[in-house]
Formats: sequence, structure tokens, C-alpha cells
Amino acid sequence: MSAPRGPYAKTSAKREQILRAALEIYAEAGSRKVSVRDIAKRVGMTDTGVLHHFGSREALLTAVLEARDEISAEMYGSALTDPPAGAKMLADNVSTPGLVKLFLDVAAAAAEPEHPAHDFFAERYARFRREGAAALADPVLAPDPDPGPGPGRIDSEWAARILIAALDGLQIQWLLEPEIDMAADLAALHRTLLAALRSP
Repeated sequence: MSAPRGPYAKTSAKREQILRAALEIYAEAGSRKVSVRDIAKRVGMTDTGVLHHFGSREALLTAVLEARDEISAEMYGSALTDPPAGAKMLADNVSTPGLVKLFLDVAAAAAEPEHPAHDFFAERYARFRREGAAALADPVLAPDPDPGPGPGRIDSEWAARILIAALDGLQIQWLLEPEIDMAADLAALHRTLLAALRSP
């Protein structure tokens, strides 16, 4: 694929500059609220100029999270399929609480179908469930002695959903109680789920 030319190339380069600035600002922010004006100031633009490249504040924040996921995948691979990589990712997240908070805030808002991040999160979780289930798949499934509602089995798809839920839930708890060791908790849960999947 050829590189963008003309006005489109300039627009693409400006978007990348804005996204890099936004990632830096959120990484530095801690618990401080970040505004579009903060991002605009970093790149020498007006608020309107920044939003022109994305359409809305919500679309800008969605693009920031997409960029964060791409960087994370390059650096760590999958936090679900590779426990040491997941532990490293969570350990590094401790130094960027602003990005963690942004992720959780936008994820909650994206439950609304019309939110710009709705499709991003729906596709993200579906992909993570597929990847996690494939990594955790084992021919020996542990029967549930008290099935209740649902399939009545501990299987790799269920384990993947639980890991994803724990990953997001731990980040919420960590924002409230920074002494929580997210990496250790996720590693312990991963070991527990694997043991349950492989038990006869």
C-alpha cells in the first residue's frame, strides 16, 4: 500500500500527532481530569481544530484507546494468553493511572449502542474471548457439581470471560486501592482456572 499523499497525508500525520499527545497527557495525568484543551495545547492547536480530526470528544477518546491497544499488543502480546506478559502489562499500568481511568470511563459509557466506542469495545471483548478461549482450551473439562443455570461446565470460553472480567474489575479496585497487586491477582486466577480446566 502506498503512503498517503497531499492533504490526506497531512491530516493523517496530524491525527497521529494528536493521538501521541493524548496518550502522553493521559499517562502523565494520574487522577487529574484531562480536557481536549490540554491535548490541543500540547500540539499547538485549538480545541475545535483537534476535534475536527475526529468528529467529537468521544470519538477522539475512542481513537486514543485503539492506539493504546495497538501499542500494548506490540509490547506485551496478549495479557490473557500469556500470564507473564499480562503481569508485566498490569505492572506497567500502575505507572499510568490516567490511562487506566480513561479506559474504564469510556468502557462504561460505551454500553450505550450509539456511543462512538460501542463497536470498538464489543469487537474487542469478542476478540479477547476467542483468543482467551483458544489459549485455555483443554480436552479435559471439569464438570460442575452444582450446575445451576447455564451450560453446567467449566470450559475455556467461560474461563476466558472470567479472566477478562477480572482484568477490568481489578483495575477499578486498584484505582480505589492502589496497594492491590493486580499482576499477582491475575496470575493466581489464571493458575486456578487452568487447574480447574485440567482437573479430571
